[in-house]
Amino acid sequence: MSRRVRLFIATSLDGFIAGPGESLDWLFTDQDYGYDAFIAGIDTLAMGRRTFETVLGAGEWPYEGLQTYVFSRRQAPPLDPRVQFTSATPAEWVGERIRETGRDLWLVGGGELVRGFLDANLVDEITIALHPVILGGGTPLIPEGTHRRALRLVTQRRFDSGLILSTYVVQH
Repeated sequence: MSRRVRLFIATSLDGFIAGPGESLDWLFTDQDYGYDAFIAGIDTLAMGRRTFETVLGAGEWPYEGLQTYVFSRRQAPPLDPRVQFTSATPAEWVGERIRETGRDLWLVGGGELVRGFLDANLVDEITIALHPVILGGGTPLIPEGTHRRALRLVTQRRFDSGLILSTYVVQH
């Protein structure tokens, strides 16, 4: 079986993956919400530069042991031993990773990188952790101008907290 590109991401009810000022304080952290099962199938992840900077500012590095690539059109900042910076297009990057052996690839975010992967038809599966909160602004999950994609719901799980975890297969 070939490696898949999987987007696993949290969003507010109004469609934001980060609140104003890149805030993540609205995310539910009282239980696992499917993360451990998801991460067991991942060994490589891709994130945008702003997401990387947000993660760095949050404290402890949450992706220990995973090969991490940070997409950036600007010159790479001082080297961080936990990540590799890339200026490759999503298609170039996925093409290289698919030829390697390993588990699936996690598209962490943010919105612009998600759009790039979706527009290049590279995302195989999308898992959305829908948090029952309205942020009123921030970073949108799907930026305006993203090409239309048909999805097929394959699983949905509701939690007592009100969070709904839905997984979709992207129709290619």
